[in-house]
Amino acid sequence: MKILVLSSYAPTLFYFREDMMARMLKGGHQVSAAAPDSGDEWAQRFEKRDIKYLEINVERTSTNPAKDVLAFFSILRAIEKEKPDKVFAYQAKTVVYGCIAAKVAGLSEVYVLMGGLGSVFRSESKRSLARAILKTEYKVAFSCCKKVFFQNNDDCKAVFDAGLINRDKVVMINGSGVNLDKFKPQPMPDKPVFLFVGRIIKDKGIIEYIEAAKIVKDKYPEVKIQIVGYFDSNPTAISQADIQGYIDDGTIEYLGRTDDVRPFLANCSVFVLPSYHEGTPKSVLEAMAIGRPIITTDAPGCRETVVNGVNGFLVPVKSSEHLAKKMMWMIENKSQSEAMGRESLRICREKYDVNKVNDVIMKTMEL
Repeated sequence: MKILVLSSYAPTLFYFREDMMARMLKGGHQVSAAAPDSGDEWAQRFEKRDIKYLEINVERTSTNPAKDVLAFFSILRAIEKEKPDKVFAYQAKTVVYGCIAAKVAGLSEVYVLMGGLGSVFRSESKRSLARAILKTEYKVAFSCCKKVFFQNNDDCKAVFDAGLINRDKVVMINGSGVNLDKFKPQPMPDKPVFLFVGRIIKDKGIIEYIEAAKIVKDKYPEVKIQIVGYFDSNPTAISQADIQGYIDDGTIEYLGRTDDVRPFLANCSVFVLPSYHEGTPKSVLEAMAIGRPIITTDAPGCRETVVNGVNGFLVPVKSSEHLAKKMMWMIENKSQSEAMGRESLRICREKYDVNKVNDVIMKTMEL
């Protein structure tokens, strides 16, 4: 069986889909991966994993219709070249144009994973033209695919209530899962260290995290409040210049981007993600797997990961005051915080093991 995995950003193929593709290979299937990043740079990395890499012309943040037409034909050419038996697509551009291209190519075995609805879909402006266009595109795309995997009930309900999908196409999974062989329990550091890992964009709650950091540092100046991640071109992007002042005055520590978050997770005592919306945040699952308590928002996707008061806390979206309050609680209640970390590990093992998630995907795709 030949399977083509479509993405609009090559690094996510390793971060989110590597275990899934390895499972496909283990089942004796041929796997190809397509993304818009340089073929020369990525081909060797995929070849080491026995995966063929194809470069496609997709600009994931573009709003230019002409470029979207080019993206469609680029994906269509990749499908016609590879002649896959099944296509697996995720991320907005490759979901929309991948599903339509597969349909044009006469392929019915198309599967979509919705990792989150994104800032455009969840725009508060009901008159948003971009939002209306995206909804129409998703409706067409979903009509061209066999099944759609959702990672949380909020996203599924929003899509279903908007009339974009038939209920019989929906399959629920517990996020992308986490590899428990790679992410293992680590001892707690002696001193409190808060960590955020993710893209540095407004929708991840970076502004609220920094504002909370200022409140916490006023009372506990010795506490470390850290950020690991990269500056993105997302519509809600933040530049390094926007946060440089807070780095310079010691409010936060910016530790750069990394291909391996494990050392940073091991050095933290509490993981914080004040995001406005997610699919199911993989960064949180990885923190849970090493035994860390979580502070995140009572928002789509995020609320799936925390039993409030058991393995961490849920705080209101866009509330730096509530976030700071819970951060200080973690400082002042060390033993209870550590107990929450143990609960995170238990929940992760029961619910978010990547093997259990991939079992559902493989069964659905009949692999």
